[in-house]
Amino acid sequence: MAQKPRSLREPLRTSAENSKNPKAPKGARRTGGHGPGRGHGTPLSPLLRVPSGEPVDLDAFDPGGTPGGPTDKAAGVAATARMAERLASLQERLYAASTAGDRRRVLLVLQGMDTSGKGGTVKHVVGLFNPSGCRIKAFKAPTPEERNHPFLWRIAKALPQPGEIGIFDRSHYEDVLIARVRELVPRSQLGRRYAQINRFEKSLADDGVSVVKVFLHIGYAEQRERLLERLDNPEKHWKFNPGDIEERSAWPAYQQAYELSLERCSTDAAPWFVVPADRKWYRNWAVGKLLLEHLEDIAPQYPKGDFDVDECRARLLAT
Repeated sequence: MAQKPRSLREPLRTSAENSKNPKAPKGARRTGGHGPGRGHGTPLSPLLRVPSGEPVDLDAFDPGGTPGGPTDKAAGVAATARMAERLASLQERLYAASTAGDRRRVLLVLQGMDTSGKGGTVKHVVGLFNPSGCRIKAFKAPTPEERNHPFLWRIAKALPQPGEIGIFDRSHYEDVLIARVRELVPRSQLGRRYAQINRFEKSLADDGVSVVKVFLHIGYAEQRERLLERLDNPEKHWKFNPGDIEERSAWPAYQQAYELSLERCSTDAAPWFVVPADRKWYRNWAVGKLLLEHLEDIAPQYPKGDFDVDECRARLLAT
């Protein structure tokens, strides 16, 4: 399997958890150090982006790493908070531009294993924006009506409008992840779905949608700790499903399914980013930073007024 560019992976360390779980080692907790790109002015996107068309080995990514990020939790929380003003300004410009016909918008797609923090990321990311300009959709198992349509039908219905920031908690990728692991569709049909997804996302990009796809990468041991936290806290029992325990036995299969999705669907039009998610503060900072960089690339501008400012001022002063 091809080696990752150095900027995309953390140093690997031996872990006791690996030796205890030889049949489910993928993503097991490692104690790797900080990644490259330590300077806060360094763009994060190139560090976390999955190269197009290259084989992906998730074992090469340290889920506890902090590539390109702050050095500790306090610094990470502070850095995330500092992004809010700039993000809000760019969001307002994006919406303002849409009133003059600009069709550009942003779609954040969050995927990850159970307990990887998709919901927590949504909570913290939305907190950095004006929520009235965000469109959030959490995808569950398809309804009977949705099953009567092509798998991308329900996705298209939930897309953000021009000027909005859309956030998907799970997405169309469930139809090549769960469908693969649970063998819900023939493998030949899965192959066609990857191609359909790429064409769909390319059409979104052509229509002004900046698609930011984030895989929240947690370790096998970290998932167990988070599930135990839910069991040990009665206030979190509503988040726990006994089926989560059985799903852990399918960890290697899910990791392989994600690797295939990352390999086949990281494109120039809609790249994938692997965000280490064992450290929640880093996860929140990294997703916020990725959104900030994409919005700055869009560089939305306030539209010019289609009226005579001086004439309107004179009329207003006369009232």
